[in-house]
Amino acid sequence: MSRLNGKRAEAQKQGLKVNVAILGAGRIAHTMANTLAEMTRDSRYSSLIEPYAVAARDADRAADFAEKYGFDVSYGSYEELLADPEVDLVYIATPHALHAEQGIACLKADKNILVEKSFTANADQAQQLLEVADETGLLCTEAIWTRYLPSRGIVADLITSGEIGQVQAATANLCYPTTHKARITDPAMAGGALLDVGIYPLNFFDMALGRDTSDRTIADIETSTVPYETGVDAIDSITLRYDDGVLATANASILCASDRSGTICGTEGYMVCQNINNVEGIDLYDLDHKLVRHIDVPAQITGFEYEVAAAANAILDGKPECTQMPHADTLRMLRLMDQIRSIWGLKYPFE
Repeated sequence: MSRLNGKRAEAQKQGLKVNVAILGAGRIAHTMANTLAEMTRDSRYSSLIEPYAVAARDADRAADFAEKYGFDVSYGSYEELLADPEVDLVYIATPHALHAEQGIACLKADKNILVEKSFTANADQAQQLLEVADETGLLCTEAIWTRYLPSRGIVADLITSGEIGQVQAATANLCYPTTHKARITDPAMAGGALLDVGIYPLNFFDMALGRDTSDRTIADIETSTVPYETGVDAIDSITLRYDDGVLATANASILCASDRSGTICGTEGYMVCQNINNVEGIDLYDLDHKLVRHIDVPAQITGFEYEVAAAANAILDGKPECTQMPHADTLRMLRLMDQIRSIWGLKYPFE
C-alpha cells in the first residue's frame, strides 16, 4: 500500500503531506502546477499537499518546469517518476488516448492517480483501468473539475428547492477554437470536440438532471456531428431525452467560440449558469424573464484545488474513489460518449 493511504492520524502526527507529482508538462500541467504552488500558500490546504515532482519526456523541460513552480524534483522520463517511493499522488496530464496505459502503470507502481478528463478514450479502457485500481486498492479518480467545484452543490440545491418549479428542459454549450493544438485534431490521441469540450455539457446535464437529483435516466439520443479534415468530430449537437420527458440539448465545437452558458428551464422560471466549464455566477429568472436574483460562487484559486484536495483527503482516509466523481459515474459518462460516437460512426484508430 502507498505511503499515506489510510494513515491520516499518522500523517498528522508526523506532519506529513500528500506528495503530488505531475505526469506530463503540457498546458494543463502548468495550470495544475500553479494551483499546487498556490495551495501551499493557502491555510486551507498548506498542511495537506506538497508539490513534489514532475516528469516529462525531456529532462531539461522537466527541470525548467520544476524550477518555475517550486517542485522538489524533476524527471526526464515517466519511469523515473514511478520508481520514486516518495510520490503519493500522480496527476496524469497527457492526451486522452494515453491515460489508460499510464494510469495502469502508476497503479502497478503503487501510486494513487488523479486522471485528467477524459478519464480514458472509451469505456473499455476505463474498465481495464478501474479493474487494476480495484486490485491495488489505491485511489483512482477522474479530474473533471466541474464535479468538484462548489457551484455543483449550489445548482443542485436550487433545483431541489423548487424555486424554478419542475424542470422540463436544459441547454448547455462549450466551444473553443482549438484546432491549432496537435492533439485536438489527432484521431490517434482521441482528439475532437466530444472528449475535450463536449464532455462538459454532458456532465452538466448529469449533475443537474441525472442521478444527483432524481432517478431520471436517458431514454433516447439524437445527435449529429461535422467532421474535421483529420476525421475527428469538429462540431457536435447532442439531444438527450430522459425517461420522464425532460429534454437536454448540448453543443460543442473546436472550430468556434460560444457563450459557454448552461440553462435549466422549469415550470416557474429558469436559471442561467455563466460558463459551464467553471460556473462564474448563476442568474435566476421568473416566468416574465425578469431577473429575480444573482448568485455568486465562492472565490477560488484556479478551481483545480477542489479536485486535488478531494483526492488527497481520499488517500489519507484510505478510499479508492472520490465521492464527487465515483467510478460508476465515470463509466456511465464514457459509455454515453461511446454511444454517441457509435451513432456518428466515429472510431479512433486504436479501437
